[in-house]
Amino acid sequence: MTIWKQSLDLHQANAMMVNTIGDTLGIVITEIGADYVVGTMPVDKRTHQPMGILHGGASVVLAESLGSFAANIACDKDMACVGLDINANHIRSVRSGLVTGVARPVHVGRRTQVWEIRIADDADKTVCVSRLTMAVIEAP
Repeated sequence: MTIWKQSLDLHQANAMMVNTIGDTLGIVITEIGADYVVGTMPVDKRTHQPMGILHGGASVVLAESLGSFAANIACDKDMACVGLDINANHIRSVRSGLVTGVARPVHVGRRTQVWEIRIADDADKTVCVSRLTMAVIEAP
């Protein structure tokens, strides 16, 4: 059984990324499961820090992009979700390839939502673990 209150296919989900930071960094939503969202981001010059490894801030952008998308399709159509807090633990460095994030709910309430996002490298080794808290507000 799905937790989603709004239905979007992958084409619609990725169209929402156009002209955003997600578009700039090459983030692509690749799967919408019954209670999770998966997306990828390349590790390249767009997402590197000066030492040639994945920038921690880019990992946070991936985490917030996936968690925010998930939160917004998990709330009623007359409501919207906006970021309240995010933290990230950077576990391992990555120099190239693709990282994959999976956003899963910890709490989906009427006024707040909490999402955990695990980001892994091509070998499925954890790169970053993030927790995102969203405020549920009336849609503008």
